[in-house]
Amino acid sequence: MKNNKLYDIVKLLHDVLVAVSTGKSYDDAEMVLNYQSVRKTLMQNRSVSNLLPDFVKKYRDLPAFWGFIKNEPGGYAERRRYLGEAFAPLFDYLEQNEDAVPIDSIMTKATNITSGYVREIWDKAIARRETDPEGAITAARTLLEATCKYILDKQSTEYDDGADLTQLYKTTAKILNLAPSQHTEQQFKQILGGAESVVNGLASLRNKISDAHAIGVVRARPSSRHATLCVNMAGTMSEFLISTYEQLPPKV
Repeated sequence: MKNNKLYDIVKLLHDVLVAVSTGKSYDDAEMVLNYQSVRKTLMQNRSVSNLLPDFVKKYRDLPAFWGFIKNEPGGYAERRRYLGEAFAPLFDYLEQNEDAVPIDSIMTKATNITSGYVREIWDKAIARRETDPEGAITAARTLLEATCKYILDKQSTEYDDGADLTQLYKTTAKILNLAPSQHTEQQFKQILGGAESVVNGLASLRNKISDAHAIGVVRARPSSRHATLCVNMAGTMSEFLISTYEQLPPKV
């Protein structure tokens, strides 16, 4: 399991909402405190905030939640079922093996990622892997595009805003001295050529099976494992590019 403590916090939140939905007073002091403190903790956690049910994000206290849930059709059983389905994606995520997504911490812990927009896209990509694989692949591609544009903007390098990822990466790699053609050592050329292939592969995969285009009658659909691979590769490449950029000598 990813994080037993985090799972317990989510379980407490779920149980409080079930209790309020099935007859317990929303004025109960202990439940009020639990809901507010647990909600705040989860809203501030990048790895799970996007998986919280919309009503948790919207309603900051139990009276407000009660005003919402009391209007849901059905009785207690239907409300329990509704809450169970709403929390299922988050519980499924937390019940995964810790090693299932080993690279999540790359950008979460990186201190040299200063673009808030790039960070926001990364958060979306990791949150969508399990619940929306096609959206995660789109976000992975967007992450790399945003990273390249971020570096090019910082370097005052002009580029076509409509340029595809492949061209953006080539321009960025050249500025960072990461283009295979800029090196003569075979090992470096091979590694940097592999990095370029990863980017080209992500660009191609996104065009084929992400949610960026209309779905045809016959089309391969990615699973969460495909999305995890794409997001991890995009995260690794983005961190590598920004880390390299941060080590460039200052312009004179």
